[in-house]
Amino acid sequence: MTDFAGQHAPRFSVDVYQNEYLPEGGRQVDAIITVSSGAVPGAGGGTRAGAGPGARGSVPSAVRTDTAVVIMLDCSGSMDYPQTKLRHAREATAAAIETLHDGVSFAVVAGTHEAAEVYPGGGRLAVAGPETRKGARKALRALRADGGTAIGSWLRLAKSLLAAHDGPIRHAVLLTDGRNEHESAEELKAALDECAGSFTCDARGVGTDWEVDEVTGIASALLGSADIVARPEELAEDFTAMMANALRKEIADVALRLWTPKGSTVKFVKQVAPSVEDLTDRRTPTGPNSGDYPTGSWGEESRDYHVCVEVPAAEVGQEMLACRAALVLPAEDGGLARTLAQGLIRAVWTDDLASATGIDVQVAHYTGQAELADAIRRGLENRRAGDEEGATSQLGRAVRLADASGNEETSKLLSKVVDVIDAPNGTVRLKAKVADADEMTLETRSTKTVRVKR
Repeated sequence: MTDFAGQHAPRFSVDVYQNEYLPEGGRQVDAIITVSSGAVPGAGGGTRAGAGPGARGSVPSAVRTDTAVVIMLDCSGSMDYPQTKLRHAREATAAAIETLHDGVSFAVVAGTHEAAEVYPGGGRLAVAGPETRKGARKALRALRADGGTAIGSWLRLAKSLLAAHDGPIRHAVLLTDGRNEHESAEELKAALDECAGSFTCDARGVGTDWEVDEVTGIASALLGSADIVARPEELAEDFTAMMANALRKEIADVALRLWTPKGSTVKFVKQVAPSVEDLTDRRTPTGPNSGDYPTGSWGEESRDYHVCVEVPAAEVGQEMLACRAALVLPAEDGGLARTLAQGLIRAVWTDDLASATGIDVQVAHYTGQAELADAIRRGLENRRAGDEEGATSQLGRAVRLADASGNEETSKLLSKVVDVIDAPNGTVRLKAKVADADEMTLETRSTKTVRVKR
């Protein structure tokens, strides 16, 4: 394990957990890579001027920090049903803006079948301070619900606004209450492809009339979080928490770079904590035997990644470096990337049966967590299709996996969809009636994982 602390970056470290032993002829190597970032002594928590969360008046309004945020607020006609929905959304946006450090750049976008700048306007970002907060609150009070939903246009406007920011942290928050009915799925995907790598985005669905796949797909493509806020009156708390998390980010565009020797290939790469996210198809080649996988922005936090490598078969007694995993910060000028931390994945061939067949506890745990997310997805699909037998089987499997891994939060969510008879064995009975909010919450949060018990 190595680590690195940059001048304005958190300190990174990489730890590798694996069973490096393979039987003769064995070819698959699995490892869990834990990446941790911690504060550098004297760092200002993302604001180089040193203002803490919620600080007021400590930074002149002309001073800019490393962070810029755009809030995209659904203002389509459905936000008027009930009428309190848009009011709560306006209040939540105002509360989020109140949490910004003085000096942070921000803008608000109203989303309907087109995107419109709410504040400050003119294709600009405002700089947080007493006057701009007041101006934003006034602009928010004037918002009314009308029109349709075309989320791709909202994202493109957010990208345009954030492009003017010269700091490294560009973040967006997107709230919707309905389906993306005024543009095709292909148009939304094209917008996401355009925005990927430009900024990160947390996506929220309010109420129960939105599409889970759309909201989670947006967050996945833009390396943010997705969640449901079933009760509009809870939006302010959720928005404030999202903004506080965004302000803790200190370094952006970090990539997980995997190098494998000739003859070896990376089969898959998945983030497995704090949530499951398949990164395999997001590889950007950086050389004949290496590629980068995006990880987004980092503050003080820790994440786990499951890396699976296929190596050439070898005889007992041989060993090799199967993969070198490094956290890198790509150079903006096309120069050499900066290595923040790295770790090694090894392969050793043995005829000791116990060593060769043992599964590392971390690998086993996260394999189960990925299977848990898959079982929930399949079970809910079967339930919606009227396949009670399939739904019972898959959701029972999910209950068993959640119980075995100690994922108490997912166990609670599952208990609102099925009656649990025997959790360790996965014996369940489908509930006759399930609230839409409970089913959508389970589906939206199905990829959230727990760390292995040490």
